[in-house]
Amino acid sequence: MNEPLHDFEDTSTRHRILAATAEVLARSGQTKLSLSEVALQAGVSRPTLYRWFASKGELLDAFGTYERDLFDNGISKATAGLRGTEKLDAALRFIVDYQHSYSGVRLVDIEPEVVIAQLGRIVPVMRARLQRLLSGPNGAVKAATAIRVAISHYIVRSDDDDQFLAQLRHATGIKANG
Repeated sequence: MNEPLHDFEDTSTRHRILAATAEVLARSGQTKLSLSEVALQAGVSRPTLYRWFASKGELLDAFGTYERDLFDNGISKATAGLRGTEKLDAALRFIVDYQHSYSGVRLVDIEPEVVIAQLGRIVPVMRARLQRLLSGPNGAVKAATAIRVAISHYIVRSDDDDQFLAQLRHATGIKANG
């Protein structure tokens, strides 16, 4: 009869471990990631961590999915109820805000070679997701250009969010607002 509560606790523990992974990755990078440090950061025992994730590889795979879900859920919330250009613009604003506020994992500063390899796999996925929000001719080119602008701003951190957003809008063909 306690099963739903147990599931909730498990989900909460899993979430804490994944959130702690972000913190540890930001300090140590992927290569030097310590499961002991993740367990300590999450406030769980090592056996608890191993119950959820049997290896470092399994934890990193789950963390990748966790990050994609956070991003996808954020985009969904930012664009809920919107259509057309308003929806696209809301998605672009979310991308800027996400990169600006993202606690994380500036792995590019710690392990650039790991990030470059990951970007090679992520770029096509991000491009396809953004392209779904674009209409008209050249959607694939617009989406690819916007994603490459976003990646450029990630790799070489920009301190000008307005410029970043203006560049994304330009890449996707959204006319400047007033």
